[in-house]
Amino acid sequence: MDKDGGGAGRRAGPRTVALVGPMGTGKTTLLEAILARTGAVQRQGAVEDGTALGDGSAEARAHGMSVALNIAETRFMDEPIALVDAPGSIEFWSAAEAALPAVDLAIVVVEADARKIPALQVILKRLETLGIPRLLFLNKIDRTEIGVRAALSLLQTASTVPLVARHIPIRQHDVVTGFIDLALERAFIYREHATALEVDMTDEDRAREVEARFQMLETLADYDDVLMEELLEDVQPSRETVFADMMRETRQGLVVPVMIGSALHGNGVHRLLKAIRHDAPDIAETGVRLGVEAGEDAVVQIVGTIHTGHAGKLSIGRVLAGRLGETAELVGPDGPAGRASGLVRILGGQTVRRGAALPGELVGLSKVEGARTGMTLSTGRSAPRQIAPFAPPAPAIEIAIAPLERKDDVKLSAALAKLVEEDPGLTLRQAEETGETILGGQGEMHLRVATERLAGRFGLAIETREPAIRYRETIRGAASVRGRHKKQSGGHGQYGDCALEIRPLPRGSGFRFEDAITGGVVPRNYIPAIEAGAADALKAGPLGFPVVDVAVRLVDGSYHSVDSSDQAFRMAAQIGMREGLEACGAVLLEPVLRVGIAAPSEATPRINTLVTQRRGQILGFDVREGWPGWDVVEALIPEAEMRGLIVELRSVTAGVGSYVARFDHLAELAGRLAEQAAERARRQAA
Repeated sequence: MDKDGGGAGRRAGPRTVALVGPMGTGKTTLLEAILARTGAVQRQGAVEDGTALGDGSAEARAHGMSVALNIAETRFMDEPIALVDAPGSIEFWSAAEAALPAVDLAIVVVEADARKIPALQVILKRLETLGIPRLLFLNKIDRTEIGVRAALSLLQTASTVPLVARHIPIRQHDVVTGFIDLALERAFIYREHATALEVDMTDEDRAREVEARFQMLETLADYDDVLMEELLEDVQPSRETVFADMMRETRQGLVVPVMIGSALHGNGVHRLLKAIRHDAPDIAETGVRLGVEAGEDAVVQIVGTIHTGHAGKLSIGRVLAGRLGETAELVGPDGPAGRASGLVRILGGQTVRRGAALPGELVGLSKVEGARTGMTLSTGRSAPRQIAPFAPPAPAIEIAIAPLERKDDVKLSAALAKLVEEDPGLTLRQAEETGETILGGQGEMHLRVATERLAGRFGLAIETREPAIRYRETIRGAASVRGRHKKQSGGHGQYGDCALEIRPLPRGSGFRFEDAITGGVVPRNYIPAIEAGAADALKAGPLGFPVVDVAVRLVDGSYHSVDSSDQAFRMAAQIGMREGLEACGAVLLEPVLRVGIAAPSEATPRINTLVTQRRGQILGFDVREGWPGWDVVEALIPEAEMRGLIVELRSVTAGVGSYVARFDHLAELAGRLAEQAAERARRQAA
């Protein structure tokens, strides 16, 4: 037992700790403070002036926010710690999603701000689902106007697991000057960027400590019958018992300890590091949680991917079992993933060559081309079990992207492939109808950063626009037409003649071709060509869009024994169809999506308004299962009205609203809206 409580030397391997929390709570500042306090950097950098080791990319500094994982290694009391600082914005949260399963402990950086509670709830819910032990670090304690008790009541609304105050502040003239550690029963005074100084408690502080400590013990006793008996019998539990309970219940996810401090001034950082050292599970416990069995083969979970200008692809992995050699041959779920050309240690944007990695270590693997973020790799002969397969989220917003100069087509394709590999929240697809390259993301800022990277890192000049809407058209009435294609140019000519009846079908029926020829007026071998010609004409109707829900009946025709051919009859059918579709009266159809919007309940009325303003139809709403205080609104919304929805949704939900959309049906669109849609489509096609 060390002098500050908690055991030492009983765990194996380095710890990997994630720093997570809502945007703006100070995660990257805390990373800088930890690195400075442990001697990994000479002085603590500041996010505001661009001197922070984390957020080193041009995009992060331009927008003053984390847009990717920041990774650094350090040592505390001669024990190695790897730190993974995750973006706070929900738009960049996919980077954290892919990395979280492999960490031992999460430090959730929070502040007493009611506006950030919904985002905190999203983060805590994910950690609870993954079973990751966690601590809360109540940051900016020097600026907090409410007391810790009130702050805990506010924060508790975001957690289904009890929060336990580990520290309470010491105040002088309404200024926080230090804290009392309730487990240690000791008081400390803050010193700027230095370890806090232990002091004697005043009588008033002692009384506050006794009351707060009893509340802490009561919560711990809910999961320890022996401790409960001691409290009921008014027996003071030993410090060893308190620390053991705190550690066990934290690792099992039964409680979440709350510590206080100020990352900007380095206050509370030393005590936080002590808690990491004592309470974080080791790699063996994390392996049990993930179902990884120790053995000779190395097992590596890929938590991130970087493409560097000089060293190529770098896969960031956590060794969960075995020894990973510098040039290890790795196997993924689909077979061989490639041989590592070396291992590196990561500190912000810097890398240093290193030797073999042991269980628990976080390393960079150079040029393993088959590795992907979220993938489990192994040095064994067979494909390893994927311990935490990562599925990219559906895009919340999409743009069509193209180079300004055609010569950059290949360069753009390669750059987009790298961006999507680095950022698991991005998606890339090719629109079959329009040939557009569609880049999807989790929000407006997410896509803005992606396009800035294309310009800054890859030197690409691009243009973007909204993707084309998948409009269709159909017909109102029926028509009988005759299509004839006749051409004589010397030698064999061309002759095809067919009589067609065209009529509308119920919505969703598609295209139906019927053969009603009798008497052999059109030979059987030409009928497939007529059907193909009719289908050709449906690719673009009078309004310029694919035609759906149409029946075509072949009722008559004629042929020439020499000049008729498949091509002639195909052309005849196209001619007849074009005339017939005009006569039937074209109707524009727009795609309508079924949308499920998840958001805090207090935002539901505003979401209903958003839906109706976008020509949407509300189908109903229900509570979101497993999410206290959240609703899911079900609605039908035209695809054309989905543009910009995510921006407004995030605006009314403190940045946490999300939706899932899928195609539901085609609906008729008439009047001015139809004219505008057709004109817009014509401009895009041009």
